Amino acid sequence: MKKNVVLYKALSAPLMAKLAAETDVTSIPDPTSAEGLARLRDALPHAHGLLGASLRIDEPLLALAPQLQVVASVSVGVDKYDVAAFDRHGVLLTNTPDVLTETTADTGFALLMATARRVVELAGLVRHGQWHGSIGPAQFGTDVHGKTLGIVGMGRIGQALAQRGHFGFGMPVLYHSHRAKPSVDERFGARHCALHALLRDADFVCLTVPLTAETKGLIGAHELSLMKPSAILVNIARGPVVDEAALIDALQNGRLRGAGLDVFSQEPVATDSPLLRLDNVVPTPHIGSATQETREAMAACAVENLLAALRAERPKDLVNPQAWRG
Repeated sequence: MKKNVVLYKALSAPLMAKLAAETDVTSIPDPTSAEGLARLRDALPHAHGLLGASLRIDEPLLALAPQLQVVASVSVGVDKYDVAAFDRHGVLLTNTPDVLTETTADTGFALLMATARRVVELAGLVRHGQWHGSIGPAQFGTDVHGKTLGIVGMGRIGQALAQRGHFGFGMPVLYHSHRAKPSVDERFGARHCALHALLRDADFVCLTVPLTAETKGLIGAHELSLMKPSAILVNIARGPVVDEAALIDALQNGRLRGAGLDVFSQEPVATDSPLLRLDNVVPTPHIGSATQETREAMAACAVENLLAALRAERPKDLVNPQAWRG
């Protein structure tokens, strides 16, 4: 007998066929709506697997799913999930950590470049018919090549950023993480340092850490005050890693040159947010992994993880190995 899977993310036809060949699929396009949440609650008592992204799954939902074996998240971040509750219920949680690394690093470097060279702001000048001659110092950007790149979090994405900065732009690389990584030091000529030293010395500060209790509010008013007024902050981690009010204050008052932001404290970002009215901010709608190729690869990875778990095989990308009973 096929096992029951609740799908709350659209899949391509080939992936849908693969999933349906081994499971009975119930699709719920929007589980965050009132109707969708009701359908989800009705489906959970019979579900053996869930597959999707951006849905908060915690103790109350898990309590409705006594047969649940696995949740396959189409994401690398797992801050939407109460992992301790998963462990208590013996439910496996999987993610997609490898396939989005390069694409997300591309996004981070695109934000860095766009903010430094004021690409969005000056493109708007041209688009609105305000380009009447050679631009002057008031519109000048800042160089990227040879400047110091500071990376907070030296995991897969951090290393991909370091590769771009070091080899592509001749940038000295500083990084802050729980421990020094000799292979990173050797490959990129990088230097592990304390957070305050990185913020003080870097021309570009890129955030790539996961959102945890430890990293929430990691960059606040004090940390921003340590940065050079000429520095640029790039956040491709999670919005709550930065104190958004403190960031707005620093940007409005010239204590920071600019910010490239793919993530926000509230998503979608509020239309009245001051961040959207600042010319020195390049905001994007959480597009870190948003290419056709990468999103398909992420979904394929999630399908493989889910099917493996339902076959009683250990999934490749298991977030909570302590829940594995194989």
